[in-house]
Amino acid sequence: MIEKILDNEKIIAIIIPDEFQKDGIEFFTPGEFSQQVGYMNRPEGYRIFPHVHNPVVREVIWTQEVLFIKSGKVRIDFYDDIKNYLESRILVKGDIILLASGGHGFEMLEKSEIVEVKQGPYCNDKDKTRFDAVDNKNIRLKNEE
Repeated sequence: MIEKILDNEKIIAIIIPDEFQKDGIEFFTPGEFSQQVGYMNRPEGYRIFPHVHNPVVREVIWTQEVLFIKSGKVRIDFYDDIKNYLESRILVKGDIILLASGGHGFEMLEKSEIVEVKQGPYCNDKDKTRFDAVDNKNIRLKNEE
């Protein structure tokens, strides 16, 4: 099942677990997001015809990231836009997450490999503001194993 992490009505993250499966195509993100995430499950012989993408000027204000957990076990801590801790989730191999808004931090609970996709170009220190992490004794896990 797809899980949305919300702060009031605002989407902080969308988690696509490794077990997710359905026929056809589904996009999980609203059309206005600067990073679009979708899923396709097509039968053998299905064709997506060759195409090119047209140049379209887009304005990206907020960086959104998609992480693919390639191996390991990772705890993701979610924060609101003003750096208040909200809650945490554990992701494992095969899980995918879109980090849409708010803040986030990570702790590797096992040796982990993560593939990250986000908009560019990367602007070094202009791209992020670091802050103190939640104390481990205050972690709230919804999907504790």
